[in-house]
Amino acid sequence: MTGQAHNGRKPSEPETVDLRSVPGFIVFDLPGAPTSAGGTRLAIDVTVAEVALLARAMTYKYAALGVQVGGAKAGLIGDPRDRADRAARMARYCAEISPLVTAGRFLTGPDMGTFEQDFAPLRERRAAPGVMSASVADVPFEDLLTGYGVTVAAETALTATAGGDWAGRSAAIEGFGKVGGGVAREVTRRGGRVVAISTVAGTVADVSGLDIARLLELRSRYGDDCVEHYGRPVTPPDALFRAEADVIVPGARPGVISSQVAQSLAPAVRVVAPAANVPYTAGGAEVLRGRRIAALPDFVCNAGAVLGYRSAPEDTPAQVLAVVAERISEIISAALSHPAGPLAGACDQAADYLRSWWGDAPAPPFAAG
Repeated sequence: MTGQAHNGRKPSEPETVDLRSVPGFIVFDLPGAPTSAGGTRLAIDVTVAEVALLARAMTYKYAALGVQVGGAKAGLIGDPRDRADRAARMARYCAEISPLVTAGRFLTGPDMGTFEQDFAPLRERRAAPGVMSASVADVPFEDLLTGYGVTVAAETALTATAGGDWAGRSAAIEGFGKVGGGVAREVTRRGGRVVAISTVAGTVADVSGLDIARLLELRSRYGDDCVEHYGRPVTPPDALFRAEADVIVPGARPGVISSQVAQSLAPAVRVVAPAANVPYTAGGAEVLRGRRIAALPDFVCNAGAVLGYRSAPEDTPAQVLAVVAERISEIISAALSHPAGPLAGACDQAADYLRSWWGDAPAPPFAAG
């Protein structure tokens, strides 16, 4: 790593550090924090601007959880579908950052395009809780955990705003990868219907509810093209946001909930419960507030994995899920009481905590647009 910040940023601003071993970088949102943490994203088109937003979201996530850790994210440029290249790339990356991990300065794990097994070299010296390598009903716990938290967050909001849980309610899920699949499993387990899912290949919808088990099987065979083999019409990916659903789950890249998209959401939508980080633009959040749609904070909804990685070594999957449900429901319930809505409430709560240990809180994470 070069150890040099891009563009002459001042130490009080986010610092972007170039990697030497692979094309990529790490963004530290709070340079100088004793510990910074966040996932490692592998994508062909990952950018510093995107990763900086994600690092800011991590700062707010840890603050919302009451943990004195700064946000950070790594972005590696490459094709995650090339397994051999990914393995070699991740091995070089893990070797380079190993001193930072050993010192506790940068803690990392899976994000888009990476998996827990990619970080095996780092776990030899600083082991992750065993539960994060476990499986539940043949599903990797890592895949289940974030989706579980998103589903709990949405149910908390449904109960508060619509007087009921998932029974009889519906969801539309953007992205059908490991987190989107986890959300879909948990929604249906709780009695809800998934009426639309999207991948980069398009959207498939059914108001009576999609067969999630079948879609997961198709995903294992065809990847993102699973929608083309389901047997229903495939519409463009952005059609997901026009689905008649109680809950919309943004699950892809930052900034998808723009003013235009927020305005186009169907009248049935009551809650936006993000699985992905930084889905809102400031304008999009304002439109949702005006429409009385509960815009839930992404950095709380998807905090399940952070809670999992902070669990005790002896904790079982059931114990970790119980903690995730309790903490996320508690934070969302408090945020829902804020006069400006749950997103503003969670941002204020996180900023207050940051001021208690760090100093001036950086601006909340909103995408440009």
